[in-house]
Amino acid sequence: MRLTSLLFTLALCTAADQALANSPAGLRKISVVTQDYPRSLAVTVWYPSASGGADDVVADDRIFVSPPTRSNAEISQGRFPLILLSHGSGSRAEGMGWIAAELAQAGFVVAAPNHPGTTSGDSTPASTPKIWERTADISTVITALVQDPKWRSAIDPDHIGILGFSLGGTTAMELAGARGDLSAYIRYCQENPAMMDCQWFRGGQGYAGGERVDVEPFDLSSVDRGRFEQSGRDPRITAAVAVDPGLATTFQPESLRAIDLPVVLINLGSSGEIPVAVAAENLARQITGARYAQVDGANHFSFLPVCRKGAAEFLQSIGEHDPICGEKTRPRADIHAELSRLIIDAFKRTLKPGH
Repeated sequence: MRLTSLLFTLALCTAADQALANSPAGLRKISVVTQDYPRSLAVTVWYPSASGGADDVVADDRIFVSPPTRSNAEISQGRFPLILLSHGSGSRAEGMGWIAAELAQAGFVVAAPNHPGTTSGDSTPASTPKIWERTADISTVITALVQDPKWRSAIDPDHIGILGFSLGGTTAMELAGARGDLSAYIRYCQENPAMMDCQWFRGGQGYAGGERVDVEPFDLSSVDRGRFEQSGRDPRITAAVAVDPGLATTFQPESLRAIDLPVVLINLGSSGEIPVAVAAENLARQITGARYAQVDGANHFSFLPVCRKGAAEFLQSIGEHDPICGEKTRPRADIHAELSRLIIDAFKRTLKPGH
């Protein structure tokens, strides 16, 4: 290619990238229901938008700020890498909407299911360790999107990534090839009973139909060992990013050494402040070529959306004691800016949008 042609092509790519960045992400809600899969999945898709659609206005969320998006906007021309999102325990796909919208503006199609049994208002201790259900949810969504005429022309099936937070980080790790060790999980809770997930198992409470319900304390030894320790690897996934991955101490070491795709692991918090449940630096050492980063001044809840003014007081008034809106040293928006750079750079390096 002549130099002038190359410079012209680069200028066009830069202009296209800038247009995507300046346009709000498109957003569509879809349902994935198939005869071959027993779980119905509510899925949110964010994507590079071209025109049309309606500005989304979220007026009933008293806690979190929602990113600007355009419902049912047209999809930009081109084929884009696909990134799947897996939310944390007791959260929802919308809780990752801030990073999903930024990824869409950076040139990715982004899809996130609500995982039945571990989502907001539908969450029980017995469902929490069933990581095999979560990995199957993600694989089912991939299949649905790459086969759907509405989406397949916009998706590059050779460049698919997974981004997970907390229990979603566990999901991302397993889709990348990590395998759980149930004995290590049981031992972890025996040695760390104060960890939030271990308290959750003993607490005798869950959520169903949006209401808090009483349940029997859950014994981890009752988990189906075969399913817990099986491989959840989906070979269509070619890159993984996990933020504060849960079960960080409970993966089989040999499975970590066998991971053969790019992995980025991110912890929220300064050295000495990261809970053992999600500490990922040692995981990174065991995965060939894995990259590791820490976001100082953050905490585990910093990955949630930016909180509205007065949200912390409202949460306290309804009996929520977790520091959901409780950073002490850095504004959450500042933390998100750092996280966004780390995550988008990771996927641009490994999934190559616009290649």
